[in-house]
Amino acid sequence: MEIYMIFRYSSLRINLQDIGTAYIFFFIRKDSLSDIIQLRRGTEKRMSEKKAIICIHYAFYVVSVFLHLIQRNNRASNLSFICKGGILMSTTENRGQFGSKLGFILSAAGSAVGLGNIWKFPGKAYNCGGGAFLLVYIIMVALIGTTVMMAEFTVGRNAHKNALGSFRAISQKWGFAGGLGVLTGFIILCYYCQVGGWAMKYIVAYIVDVKTIWADPTAYFLNNLLGADGTFPLQGAVIFPFIFLFLTAYIISHGTAGIEKMSKLLMPLLFIMLIALMIRSCTLPGADDGLKYMLNVDFSTINGVAILTALGQAFFSLSLGMGVMMTYASYLSNEDNLISNTGIVCVLDTLVALFAGFMIIPAVFATGIDPGMGGGFAFATLAGVFEAIPGGTLFGLLFYFLLFFAAVTSSTSIMEGTIAFLIEEKGLKRNHALLGTSVVVFIIGVFYTLSQVYMNIKGIWVSKNGIEYPIFGDFLEYLTDRLLLPLGAFFTTVFVGWIWGTDNSVEEATSYGKFKFTLAPVYKFIVKILDPIAIGVIIIAGLVFGMSIS
Repeated sequence: MEIYMIFRYSSLRINLQDIGTAYIFFFIRKDSLSDIIQLRRGTEKRMSEKKAIICIHYAFYVVSVFLHLIQRNNRASNLSFICKGGILMSTTENRGQFGSKLGFILSAAGSAVGLGNIWKFPGKAYNCGGGAFLLVYIIMVALIGTTVMMAEFTVGRNAHKNALGSFRAISQKWGFAGGLGVLTGFIILCYYCQVGGWAMKYIVAYIVDVKTIWADPTAYFLNNLLGADGTFPLQGAVIFPFIFLFLTAYIISHGTAGIEKMSKLLMPLLFIMLIALMIRSCTLPGADDGLKYMLNVDFSTINGVAILTALGQAFFSLSLGMGVMMTYASYLSNEDNLISNTGIVCVLDTLVALFAGFMIIPAVFATGIDPGMGGGFAFATLAGVFEAIPGGTLFGLLFYFLLFFAAVTSSTSIMEGTIAFLIEEKGLKRNHALLGTSVVVFIIGVFYTLSQVYMNIKGIWVSKNGIEYPIFGDFLEYLTDRLLLPLGAFFTTVFVGWIWGTDNSVEEATSYGKFKFTLAPVYKFIVKILDPIAIGVIIIAGLVFGMSIS
């Protein structure tokens, strides 16, 4: 069968063999145009440049239409190719997909709901004005958090690949941005698994040894977890982090099905525990002052630092900038509504932060303990809070289960980003990728904990004060929080806003017109203009002024 095409200056006779050969060489082997011109190597027969271009075009068109027709009749199946807006892209047949909208939402919310929501947000709310800060924070989530998240969702689902593959599928030159996200997530995973192990240690301790904790909460944390007394912190650096890491890897070994089952179980439990703890805290004697503080809106307490803190919290609490949301979105079908999914995930994450604030601040006012942030506050200071309230053993146990759930739902998402990269870009099998990743993560994580007080391990950092040598644990956090995370998000917004284009992002978000997106013009403006500026401010605040706003 031959096809005749009449062009402006000449006619070309193109047969289906030419089209098929051009498709194989250009789309599968990725040969250059000059190679395709000499398709039949070893012979004198050549293909003209014009004919080669036409063959490539029609190979692209014919196969795209053909696969689109197949896909219309096989919505539930995992095809090896997808056709979107006339563009042909390959996917992995056994790549996996979220089984339901609820599964994806809970998994993405679990990724976003991390330790920062629980042990950092309340301290920031207390120090930055209470109720007024809450309003500023919600505004920042609505403006910055949702738009950056949707940008990541659209890039990920567009290509149905890992973070690096998603960028590269759109532009070969921008693969580095996805690679940066994978690297960032990997580094975060190294110390996240350590902290998750600490939460597991405290769960066990509150069951069998709570009196020892309450005898001296600070000493218990420093000695048993960090080795401040000179004894190697076997439980805090090795045993419990290893158990936590093993659990994370086990969940990931089952792919998206494992993530979805875990999220459907743990996320409802997390909300139940959080609400129970919040109610108990708000009913403590003396908690009224804390409630009034959190509900009183006094904008005179809002200054530049408070606004920047709200911006940082909104950004860092949503798992943005490390390709995790891209990877999760890549497991969605083309029929899923990214617009509503983005809104629901951001609302759930914000609710957890607000509930945590109303859990911690009233208890702090009731017991007279100064609020803080971070691991020391969660594992040392709050132990004193639980000791001072009736039923403290039970509520302390619930709190550390809460930390554990928040940690494991985040660690699984972070690890999946790395594993998806190794499988799709390096050709590793899932179990092999898990084993190699887990070994390296565990080794680096051990040194993270040991560097806190047990060993003098330093990193190097450059700030406005010159060259500094923070402990290795702080160095890892500086590297990710002050540089890599915001830099990854900055590249994402620039890419979506100016390289790929917000029109393409909106088309992906609406599934090419299937869903209505009333605020699309607002989204386009924010992604192109406001998001890069806001994230640039975060980078400057961290690198130049050394502010810790994560």
